[in-house]
Amino acid sequence: MICWLNGPFGGGKSTLAAELRQALGGAVIADPEGIGDLLRETLRGHDTQTRDYQDHPPWRALTLAFVTSLADYTDGPVIVPMTVLNQQYADEMFTPLRRHPAGFRHIVLHSTTEALEQRIAASDEFPGDPARSDAVRAYRHRRAADYRDASEHWLHAYGHVLDTSTLTAGQTLQAALAHLHTAEAPAGRAT
Repeated sequence: MICWLNGPFGGGKSTLAAELRQALGGAVIADPEGIGDLLRETLRGHDTQTRDYQDHPPWRALTLAFVTSLADYTDGPVIVPMTVLNQQYADEMFTPLRRHPAGFRHIVLHSTTEALEQRIAASDEFPGDPARSDAVRAYRHRRAADYRDASEHWLHAYGHVLDTSTLTAGQTLQAALAHLHTAEAPAGRAT
């Protein structure tokens, strides 16, 4: 199974991915952020360089190859914690993933604006380095509106929405596991 965890920046995707890896035997985490870092370094100063690495077609192609190759190689669950808010990019990656023999699940971790803002304010991504943590919080605050827009227009229709606004990390894990163990994807449509 390939399980893509989507949702707002700072919404708990990495936390849930780590807990799912522990709960699901043989699971691995495939974080496409490393591919983005590689492309950012490779294209530094090039005419095609963009601010968001997801705008690079090679990021989407490499991410798709990375995820599917891991699913084929490990024969176990592959968990992908990555926010994708551009519908075209989601279609480009999720359409082939829906056809992959391992099966595809798309879980959207949703939270109210108030709950998300509280989580972002409380986060400390780089303990001991307040400047870097502040930069991460600022980025997450800036991108919250992008998530709200995507969730209102298309994102929630593309996956199984877990409203984590009032859930603990443990409750979110249990809700995700319940979905993964009971969901059957209709032909041509991911859950």
